[in-house]
Amino acid sequence: MKLTFATYNIHKAIGVDGVRDPDRIITVLREMNADIIALQEADTRFGMRKSVLSKAALDDTHWKPVQLGGNTPSLGWHGNALLVRRNMNVLEADHIEIPTLEPRGAVRADLVLEGTHIRVVGMHLDLSGLRRRHQIRSVLDHVNDHAHDHPTVLMGDFNQWGVSTGAMTEFGPDWQCYAPGRSFPSRQPVARLDRIVASQHWHLEGSGVHHSALAAAGSDHLPVFAELALPKK
Repeated sequence: MKLTFATYNIHKAIGVDGVRDPDRIITVLREMNADIIALQEADTRFGMRKSVLSKAALDDTHWKPVQLGGNTPSLGWHGNALLVRRNMNVLEADHIEIPTLEPRGAVRADLVLEGTHIRVVGMHLDLSGLRRRHQIRSVLDHVNDHAHDHPTVLMGDFNQWGVSTGAMTEFGPDWQCYAPGRSFPSRQPVARLDRIVASQHWHLEGSGVHHSALAAAGSDHLPVFAELALPKK
C-alpha cells in the first residue's frame, strides 16, 4: 500500500495578494491529489471560527473532512483539519489538547484502508521553541495512550527552522522525520517549517514541495508531501 500524505498551512485562504480565495486553495489541493491532507489555519480567526473552505465546496472533491463531533462551523480544531479520500473509513477522531499561549492545536484520526488501521495527526505548533517541545510531547503522549502499534503519520506546520535540532529532538528512534523542502514564505521560500513524521512501519518513496503558480499565490506557505509505503502483509 502506498499513500501520499500532504500538509498545507492555507493561511485562512488569504493569498499573498491579500485576497481570500477558497477556490484557489481547492484548486491547489486538486493539483496535489494527495490521499490524506492535514490543513492548518483552515478557519477564520475570530467569532465562531467558521471554516474558510465550505463543506459544499469539498463535496465536489475527492476528499471528505474528518468529523470531530459537535455542531460547529469549523472543519476541525483551532484551524487544524484532516481531509481523507472518500473511500477511507474513519474509525475514530478526536482533537488533542496541547499546551499553548496561542490558538494552537492538533487533531487525530484513526482510519481503515484495505483492512489496515492507520493513524494520522495534523498539527500547528507554537512560535516558541520551548512550547513546541511541550506540544510534541503532548502529541506523542496522546498517540502512545491510544497505541496499538498502528502505522502512524504526524504532519503539519511545526514552525521549526532547524531540520534536526530544537523541538525535533523530541522524536526518538521510533520516528522518521522529514522536512521535504523549503515551504515558507511561498513566493521565495527559505524555511522548512512544514514537516511530516512517520513511524518506522513506513518506507519513504518520495517527498517534496508542491510549487505551482497557484500554490505560490494562494497562501504564505507552500504545501509539502511525502509518498509513504507499507510492506505487504
